[in-house]
Amino acid sequence: MTIATQTLPAPTPTATDGSRLLDEVESFHRRFNVFPTEAAYVAVTLWDAHAHLLDCFDSTPRLAFLSPEPGSGKSRALEIVETLVPQPLVAANASAPVLFRAVSTLDTRPTILFDEVDTIFGPKAGDNEPLRGFLNAGHHRGAGMWRCVGDGTNQTVQEFPSFCVVAMAGLGSLPDTILTRSVIIRMRRRARNERVQPFRRRLHAPEGHALRDRLADWADSVRHLVDGVFPEMPDEVTDRPADVWEPLLAVADAAGGAWPARARAACAEIVAASKQDDKGSIGIRLLTDLRDHVLNGIERLPTISVLDRLYALEEAPWADMGGKPLTSRGLAKMLGEYMTGDNKPVEPRNIKSGGAVLKGYYAADLTDAWARYCPPPHPLRIRYFRYLRYLAGQRPSGGSG
Repeated sequence: MTIATQTLPAPTPTATDGSRLLDEVESFHRRFNVFPTEAAYVAVTLWDAHAHLLDCFDSTPRLAFLSPEPGSGKSRALEIVETLVPQPLVAANASAPVLFRAVSTLDTRPTILFDEVDTIFGPKAGDNEPLRGFLNAGHHRGAGMWRCVGDGTNQTVQEFPSFCVVAMAGLGSLPDTILTRSVIIRMRRRARNERVQPFRRRLHAPEGHALRDRLADWADSVRHLVDGVFPEMPDEVTDRPADVWEPLLAVADAAGGAWPARARAACAEIVAASKQDDKGSIGIRLLTDLRDHVLNGIERLPTISVLDRLYALEEAPWADMGGKPLTSRGLAKMLGEYMTGDNKPVEPRNIKSGGAVLKGYYAADLTDAWARYCPPPHPLRIRYFRYLRYLAGQRPSGGSG
């Protein structure tokens, strides 16, 4: 007896399929990359996937692999990303005009990969404002760069679109305007007990490309779940960090499974880490040092005493800023960028001390800036510095100090 058989149609990809696919992409990274935290694996995996859904989002986060020293796995991380994203364009030392044309002339916008990005923005890199402007503007949909094109007097004004996906790797840090638009992965050298599989491009790139193609197919199947969606953010993530993470959380929600919860935990962790990063803003570093170590428990202090205490802080930049210590004029200029609770610039004021009148700063004038910009104080650290002052015979008081 012959039994009739029926060919069933291929199953339509579901959220569960997306969850398993992201699991595989994460596992592919784990084979060749050692990231500093579990949150980093989650973030990079979601970033890979979001690159296939660029047209669904109003913004696209930059992915930044940064480290203080060479040999920390940044370039290898970028290599693995290259195998997983659409239209990768490796742009080592590319100029802004090259990128203008690359983004505007290709039918499918490229995923731009910058290795050794520190050579572009480092102190000896020269003027790279056009490139910085391109990277900043390309974070948001609809932003473009206007340039004159043509020869001699026969020139016209042309807008070059800049909205595209960008990943970077480099030593040190990046300009603040780029850092705030980035998911930052602080890479470090592998410990002796941390092992990875050697990446052989000829052998392993095809595996990454197969995952890339599956990501593209899955992205097409869930585009309606992602397009124009604004996912629920962790309570503490707002403003620019929310812009950065919205695409990644939307991808996680579309994938389902454990990814929505993992994505929000990773988001909260990485955003909190970026706020604690002292290198993020020299101004915030100054405000924080004034709050925790200089004016902590002191009502007012003459400028000369403020500077002396700033110079004494170990691992702080104030005693050597470009070969010279911070001056009273430099201190006034930096603090003048912030406002008091009365909406006036923070400025040195008169302080009576021993029959003389000196210029200095009042803690009350900085309270509003501390509340708005500084991370929460660490109680143990504050007590430690109070104890050091006690040992030095500098008991906190309400006087001039």
